[in-house]
Amino acid sequence: MRASRLVSLLLLLQARGRMTAQDLADELEVSVRTVYRDVESLGASGVPIYADRGPAGGYRLLEGYRTRLTGLTGDEAGTLFLAGVPGPAAELGLGSVLAAAELKLRAALPGELADRADRVRTRFHLDAPGWFRADEPTPHLATIADAVWRERMLQVRYLRWKAPREVTRTLSPLGVVLKAGRWYVVALSRDKVTAYRVANVLDAELLDEPAPRPTDFDLASFWSAWTERYERSVYTAQATVRMTAGALGRMAYLFPPEMARVARACAGPVGDDGRLTTTVPIESVLHGHTELLKLGADAEVLDPPELRERFAESARGLAATYLEAEPRGGDQALDVVP
Repeated sequence: MRASRLVSLLLLLQARGRMTAQDLADELEVSVRTVYRDVESLGASGVPIYADRGPAGGYRLLEGYRTRLTGLTGDEAGTLFLAGVPGPAAELGLGSVLAAAELKLRAALPGELADRADRVRTRFHLDAPGWFRADEPTPHLATIADAVWRERMLQVRYLRWKAPREVTRTLSPLGVVLKAGRWYVVALSRDKVTAYRVANVLDAELLDEPAPRPTDFDLASFWSAWTERYERSVYTAQATVRMTAGALGRMAYLFPPEMARVARACAGPVGDDGRLTTTVPIESVLHGHTELLKLGADAEVLDPPELRERFAESARGLAATYLEAEPRGGDQALDVVP
């Protein structure tokens, strides 16, 4: 454990330059006293670590000193190749770059670690899109990614859901995200950080102007918070539904996660008839009708009245189609069991 920490301390100084004892303690999650002991041990073993005194001081390595030591464990070496996602990398225009980097990394690893990495690579495959969903066309993804890497402003023509449908935006791109096979660009626009679906970008132009980036911005933290807010904001209404316990169980497989989660959380006790009453979040009457039809006769909408009436219309239409009309393949009417 201590040997691993010494390697981490050495690599931190090599990567970041001068660091205070407190900075090192925070990174390594140890006490400042432990950092003092570790620095002393590294110095005694011949590593040229120097301490600069004063308010701007800290520990640093001798100028030009580099270690070839990585300290990688077998598991760490293997997980490096989990980043080898050729599909998304190719979409970003980095397919050949990723392949070259993997080849160089593989060549630099000693025999046992290289074998471990090979096993991981041949046993893990990422297929990002969901079932029955093809990749979205994203002809401007490479331009957007280039703007992110080079920290340049980006002008896009974007198709949104509300009028006016087509808008032009000047963005300060902060990152790209792949979510369930869909690419998004996170960008600062009009003093607000938000996400844009790359498939809806109709045109993109890289500008010469440098793109400002908030100093405290963290892409992963923003995306987690943004997706949570987005999922909550989508469902602006709710339906009261009486359904069978089996239908409630099937919701996890048929419905978006938030709808299924709320329905399970709000479900009342199961009655003698095997049915229960629960609340299901919906975007609109049309959306609720489309989604809840998946449960068929195992679900009955109680509220709102306009949604219940829409189901009644559907039921009358289905009855007219299947119970009153002659079958298409013959001249005999269907026998209906009363």
